[in-house]
Amino acid sequence: MSRARAAKKLAQAAAFGGGGLGLIGATFYGVLTAEAEYAKRVIGPTRYYPTPGDGLYGRYPGHPITFAMIGDSSAAGYGTESPDETPGVLLASGLAELAKRPVRLVDVSKTGAKSSDLAGQVDAALQAGPHIAVILIGVNDVKAKMPPSTSVRLLSTAVRRLRAANCEVVVGTCPDLGVVRTIMPPLRQVARSWSHRLAAAQTIAVVEAGGRSVSLGSLLGEVFRTNPSMWGRDNFHPSATGYAAASAALLPSVAAAMGVGPESFVHPEPFRGEAILPIAEAAVQAVRKAGTEVAATEVAGRERGPRGRWAALRHRRRHPKADVDRVDEQADEQAETVPVGQ
Repeated sequence: MSRARAAKKLAQAAAFGGGGLGLIGATFYGVLTAEAEYAKRVIGPTRYYPTPGDGLYGRYPGHPITFAMIGDSSAAGYGTESPDETPGVLLASGLAELAKRPVRLVDVSKTGAKSSDLAGQVDAALQAGPHIAVILIGVNDVKAKMPPSTSVRLLSTAVRRLRAANCEVVVGTCPDLGVVRTIMPPLRQVARSWSHRLAAAQTIAVVEAGGRSVSLGSLLGEVFRTNPSMWGRDNFHPSATGYAAASAALLPSVAAAMGVGPESFVHPEPFRGEAILPIAEAAVQAVRKAGTEVAATEVAGRERGPRGRWAALRHRRRHPKADVDRVDEQADEQAETVPVGQ
């Protein structure tokens, strides 16, 4: 079975509530279970909860863009020493700079979260009326031995709920667990294969639900394999440098989803390896290169072709890291009440 067909079948099983075991193979799933037990010992119990950076960013005029950060430790910034180093703050600051509007961050992510926790996080995020949300989820599903089809179905439901509330959604798909140095062969190869299949199926489900995906893959490729500074103290989660790299991969798609930035309305450019493809093929190609965006598109006015929904595969250009500029809303309000000249 081709990788594209396997990813499509896994996504279909998720949509129809299938268990998905037959799609990954009983032997493979058995080794995956062993991988999950090993992952628990490698990662260990949660000992640290990063401080969320909820607040307003960017000293610009206009009504704030409300941005929700949803997901697990990779969304929360496990291991960072300051809220300014978390993905939520980095993305909010970058979006404010590109949009030239203030951005209000609502961070509902939580270390240790699984796909089964998305419903509660979406409930909390929707209370703030978000214009855009970023979701990072999936790694803890391995530890919890959650069937991949269940994981994908829960993610799809979360995206659909957000889109129904007119919230744009960008999902960073499951990273390549094969780059984790503390996981030894042959389990490393199993982890890589599992995470690739899950990422491809997540991509299909997210695009079908109305969102757009960005492949995190090996989080910018070989640099994570060879540069120890990209890893945190537990050698499993990224360091502040690693989170900044992942945020840089996500920001162009976040900006494009909001219709801001230099590439918001640029069509795929073939000379950069971009294309319009059937969704399953686009999903498999995206897995191979970190930072690749996949979003729904049309061909000749039609959403679907003979092989399913059309999708645009893009390698968006990254932007320089924006300075974190958190606005003290209370101080600003007090300043506005002071008469001129006093």
